[in-house]
Amino acid sequence: MRDDASIASGHPGDVVKVLLLIAPDPELDPEAGERLARQLRSEIAELDVESIGPGPGGIVPDGAKGPDPLTLGAILVALSASGGVFTALFDTLRDWLGRSSARHRLVLTIDGDTIELERASAAERRDLVDAYIRRHTGD
Repeated sequence: MRDDASIASGHPGDVVKVLLLIAPDPELDPEAGERLARQLRSEIAELDVESIGPGPGGIVPDGAKGPDPLTLGAILVALSASGGVFTALFDTLRDWLGRSSARHRLVLTIDGDTIELERASAAERRDLVDAYIRRHTGD
């Protein structure tokens, strides 16, 4: 992982920055929610990402439902636009959401384009994520 990733347009070979907002199930106690957020960040760090760090405080991406007390954290992930890392990130997020029956929500933003993942069938989530990935990878 490198910490010197720059913002780029998302063309092959460029670095793309993904802002990820994590909102655990509102019925979870704060400690359990923090554990889940740390677990997800750890799983993302295992991917071949350029860098991972805290997201900008207080900034809410266009299209997001807005900050709320249930949003635990923001993670800023920089990754290569090519090489399958983008798809691997979404596979990791889908797996993380799928392992729990709780009502967690993830909000991802790339260049002002926001997608919100939460309770949906696996097929619905897959179709939505596949369309989002195609918009940002040109596949």
